[in-house]
Amino acid sequence: MSMPSIWMVGDIQGCCGSLDELLQHPEIAQEPYARFWFAGDLVNRGPQSLASLRRLMALEERSVAILGNHDLHLLAVAAGVRRLGKNDTLLEVLEAPDAQEIIDWLRWRPLAHYEAGHLLVHAGVLPKWDVTKTLQLANEVEVALRGNNWQKALEKMYGNEPDHWKEDHTGAKRFRVIVNAMTRMRLCTTKGRMALPVKGEPGVRDDGLMPWFDVPDRATRDVTVVFGHWSTLGLLVRSDAICLDTGCVWGGQLTAVRMQDRRVIQIACQQSLNPFDHD
Repeated sequence: MSMPSIWMVGDIQGCCGSLDELLQHPEIAQEPYARFWFAGDLVNRGPQSLASLRRLMALEERSVAILGNHDLHLLAVAAGVRRLGKNDTLLEVLEAPDAQEIIDWLRWRPLAHYEAGHLLVHAGVLPKWDVTKTLQLANEVEVALRGNNWQKALEKMYGNEPDHWKEDHTGAKRFRVIVNAMTRMRLCTTKGRMALPVKGEPGVRDDGLMPWFDVPDRATRDVTVVFGHWSTLGLLVRSDAICLDTGCVWGGQLTAVRMQDRRVIQIACQQSLNPFDHD
């Protein structure tokens, strides 16, 4: 008997209609044991964050859903560390009768996952981190979010500094670099300094910055790093990097790539937000 397919899915951002359409796609629906990897940003900006979370929770052991920056923002708002922004669509989650169960489920999602030669993160991996190091650092954040003082941990998360990794970082600095790299980074220098405020397409640059996955000799070059977060980059399928974010919430598509053979399925999304407001 062949192993069940693993479908790797891009940023949902509360577009549950597109998620349902994807799950009901004939190629996917015919495999009752198919598994799913979700690349973070499960919620926010789209109209159905609550329904999306409930749908993912119902998949139980069939899915791995990692945390993205929008998911961490939801946790921070629930913790009283942050307020809802004007473009947030998270109030229905916070006011749901099962809000506590949903928030606890989210707190127990991983920041990174590795299996079958594929490393799943929401945004990226710093050049010096290999798979073992990435998982170890992700676990530090996961333990903090699952602990009794998880609200306190989230207070450490905000800010763009420090912009690089040092082994002797401790406390808030250490927490922030890990979270920023795995959930916010797009561009960095060859030495791994993150340019967090810089967005947009990678393009040809003269500022010494490059996509994190193009840094020469990065420590994860021998595995496939699977990520989302970068809708202006769009679908990228390489042996060492797969970007799954094709801007569903911006009127693009929700993309799924089958791990075993790189088969791509894309679901058009009716949602259309300001394309210049990506984050």
